[in-house]
Amino acid sequence: MFRLVLRLLGLWLVALALVALVIDATSTIAAGGWSTTSFGQYWFDFAPGSLAAAQAFVQAEVNPVLWDPVALTLLVQPAWLIVGPLGFLLLWIGDLGRGRRRRRRRLAETV
Repeated sequence: MFRLVLRLLGLWLVALALVALVIDATSTIAAGGWSTTSFGQYWFDFAPGSLAAAQAFVQAEVNPVLWDPVALTLLVQPAWLIVGPLGFLLLWIGDLGRGRRRRRRRLAETV
């Protein structure tokens, strides 16, 4: 069940990455130059309170150094560059061990 949730979440994130990539490609063509929307801009547009809460939590509870160079570097990247690999990683984790079970099942059926 847990792997199913990981695969569904991974597929959802890959789909979001593709949508963000299409939006960036469309705006690039319309502008006549390279144009992307950052992950932080999408986060701010959809849930500004949670972005501020995440910043406050990381700076107060985890480590202030983690927010400034690490989190800000991720937030200024294009959204598809952050969400896409994360989705593929979740798909891969959700599919781990699946091939071994299939081989064992086929081997048990032949015996």
